[in-house]
Amino acid sequence: MSYEKRPNVMLIVVDQMRADALAYNNIHSLVSTPTLDMMAAQGYNFENAYSPVPSCVPARVALLTGLDQDHSGRVGYEDEVPWNFKNTLPQTFKDMGYQTECIGKMHVYPSRKRLGFDHVLLHDGYLHIDRKYDKPYGSQFEYANDYLTFLKTNLGHQVDLMDNGLNCNSWEARPWQHEEYLHPTNWVVSEGIRFLEKRDPTVPFFLKLSFEKPHAPLDPPEYYFNMYMERLPEELDLHIGNWEMYDEQTYDIYALHGKLKADDHRRMLAAYFGLITHIDHQICRFLTALKEFQHDKDTIIWFVSDHGDQLGEHYLFRKGYPYQGSIHVPSFIYDPGNLIAANQHSIKQLVKLQDIFPSLLDLALGKEKGGLDGKSVKQLLFGKYEGWRTDFHGEHCLGEDSSQYILTDKWKFIWFSVRDEYQLFDMENDPHEMNNLIHERKYAPVIDELRAKLIDYLQDREEGFVQHGKLTAVSMEQIRSTISAKL
Repeated sequence: MSYEKRPNVMLIVVDQMRADALAYNNIHSLVSTPTLDMMAAQGYNFENAYSPVPSCVPARVALLTGLDQDHSGRVGYEDEVPWNFKNTLPQTFKDMGYQTECIGKMHVYPSRKRLGFDHVLLHDGYLHIDRKYDKPYGSQFEYANDYLTFLKTNLGHQVDLMDNGLNCNSWEARPWQHEEYLHPTNWVVSEGIRFLEKRDPTVPFFLKLSFEKPHAPLDPPEYYFNMYMERLPEELDLHIGNWEMYDEQTYDIYALHGKLKADDHRRMLAAYFGLITHIDHQICRFLTALKEFQHDKDTIIWFVSDHGDQLGEHYLFRKGYPYQGSIHVPSFIYDPGNLIAANQHSIKQLVKLQDIFPSLLDLALGKEKGGLDGKSVKQLLFGKYEGWRTDFHGEHCLGEDSSQYILTDKWKFIWFSVRDEYQLFDMENDPHEMNNLIHERKYAPVIDELRAKLIDYLQDREEGFVQHGKLTAVSMEQIRSTISAKL
């Protein structure tokens, strides 16, 4: 690949999309994602891409800094922690002469921090921490949401983000109540096309289109909601295994676990999948515009989700858990101009969000950046697997469900560090994690090996996870105290 003419680079980020919600990754899927399937099939699809700390803030730190949680300090979801990172993906491309633009979700603090983007048009969705009217003037949510300004301009000052009665962390669902062009998904693409119209034509661009969806509120346009209400089966397979802990009925709309009534669950899934198909169609709209501006052949596009969604699987909701629904994400490179010209289109090796920063820098400019934990995937695209990782460490602070885990090419070993419980799954033969093998004696050598790996990852951590060479349970107070000290 010649680097004399620098390619444009796009990063398309969606929020809370599972890997198997990309139809190309799941031949049994009911989800329709024709545009994304085409991009993944014609590009370079990472079958085993992961978000090691699976919630919005730590995932986006990993994505934009290339740092593991040991070095970023982000081991769970924490609000109002300053983003004092100097070495970021957009800043690096800006320093290389790119025009850098972000449209949509950033979820940083302070909200208007640009992190190297020349310009940001912001829609983080409904963030509870911003919706406080006692916050100082200039820091309330109205000042940190350009989409809300757009909505008020079109519909009047009385409109707000939550007028349809759905919460941003709820399983409730209903169709979008306004015209489709006013939906935040459409707004991101409309502003992306406007960027193509107004950009500086003398320099290449780095454009991040960052969709709030399919994160709740679960409110796709009516066409997309109805599409899945008509096709979802009456009986849902929630992959209930031999270890489930939370099988009680829940009436909490913010529940992290429990069972839903069947109709509520079907509506939740219909809306979630509808939001994804809506995004798919809008990305097609953007690709059409990219071609009209004659940038389809000189632009490298990376599509990824920040983390997944449990969707009631194992009686769990949302994210933060060490299971595949939370940590396994869709991720692929679309290269319609064949600028990379690699020969491996389906990559099975373990890749992480942290790899995107060094990879885009390498693939677009042939350059390396020091101080990153992620690795360039370029070698994988050309079939060179020697030296690539065969495991990684992930975690999430989540109350009694706080976890540490090791994922290898074959096994997943989980330690719940507060309640001091373990799980082992054979990911080759049990991809839905239904059979916990931790108490089967024949797997003792595997357990010992993976426990030793986890001890090695955690032995120097301030929380005190390792005492006298052994994993040792810690209280939530210890974890919170250590997190506060680090941040």
